Amino acid sequence: MTPTETAKGLAERYEAFQAMKLKLDMTRGKPANEQLDLAQGLFEAVTSHDFKAKDGTDTRNYGGLEGLPEARALFAEIFGVKPSEVLIGGASSLTLMFDTLLRAHVFGVPGGTGPWSAAPVKWLCPAPGYDRHFAITQHLGYELITVPMTGAGPDMDVVERLVAEDASIKGIWIVPKYSNPTGESVSADSVRRLAAMKTAAPDFRIIWDDAYSVHHLGDAHDEVPNLLDACQSAGTPNRVLIFGSTSKISHAGAGLAAMAANEANIAWTKVHASKQTIGPDKVNQLRHVRYFKDLAGIHAHMAKHAAILKPKFDAVLRVLEEELGAGIASWTRPNGGYFVSLDTPPGHAKNVVRLAAEAGVKLTEAGATFPYGKDPSDRNIRLAPSCPSLLEIETATRVVATCVKLSIAQH
Repeated sequence: MTPTETAKGLAERYEAFQAMKLKLDMTRGKPANEQLDLAQGLFEAVTSHDFKAKDGTDTRNYGGLEGLPEARALFAEIFGVKPSEVLIGGASSLTLMFDTLLRAHVFGVPGGTGPWSAAPVKWLCPAPGYDRHFAITQHLGYELITVPMTGAGPDMDVVERLVAEDASIKGIWIVPKYSNPTGESVSADSVRRLAAMKTAAPDFRIIWDDAYSVHHLGDAHDEVPNLLDACQSAGTPNRVLIFGSTSKISHAGAGLAAMAANEANIAWTKVHASKQTIGPDKVNQLRHVRYFKDLAGIHAHMAKHAAILKPKFDAVLRVLEEELGAGIASWTRPNGGYFVSLDTPPGHAKNVVRLAAEAGVKLTEAGATFPYGKDPSDRNIRLAPSCPSLLEIETATRVVATCVKLSIAQH
């Protein structure tokens, strides 16, 4: 609290917010309607008389397990890899990640000794991190091990020590650029160390969820070196599996997902995917390629997203500074992505989320950014500014900040 704020005054301010009967939602990084409208041209990119790909493929028919050549080429530009190292999936990169780990669990992976299900598996989870990542590996019965985030990605001293001494650790989740929720990006040194580190498990995998690689908020862009190149140079070409989608580029839930890896991992994926499907939605692939054309087209489109998102992020950061800038709490200031990570003093996050909900502002559950939903310090809160309007975002952030100060005053 600032010197002029009293517990009584904060309680009165909080009650005034309650009287407003707010219904504001900052739980998920959903694109706003204005962002979804940016890609309405997708619906006109393919007509009933113009549905053939460049190679003559009838996109309405079966086949094309690995994706249209032009779709693979587009994602190759996004990922910084060769088209032969790309496989196009459906609409969800999360589905691709789940399927990949399930295949490893049942069948094993290239360079491995057999199915992961044959023995207990542990998985490294940098935190604060993405709750849906943690949910996949928890669902598979893996033991989740928390690794601290450092501001430049996961703590590599911890990662290197753990993977070198324990062969049951089969992998790690990493969002390399504008991580969910902290907004930080993996440093060049960490990329080098991830590629070169010694692992007790010969089939160790890095799930590199490149969800926000083109999601810049302004002119300042974080840059992350290509991990696949680094792994190939370090003699660990099987180690990394890269995932991404256009879910926050075109239409959420109706975009394109893709994975990239060395050709051995792509071939392994195709063997199993061929038993699961006869082919993905090639009409949607063609639609996206014709609409965006290339990486330059993607960047031009994302500048329109940034014009909508940046004022909302700026509002969150401004209000947090005004309300909590006297050392009451701390928060991230990302150059891209979809989230701001707020840290209250220890022991207050759950209470702040409860108070905010009772004042009409829904937040992601406290603890969700940690494995098993348990934040050991009870301090991290994920703020998602994208979906509400600019005015709603400012109001919601003031409510959250008031709840932080009120929680401190109450205890």
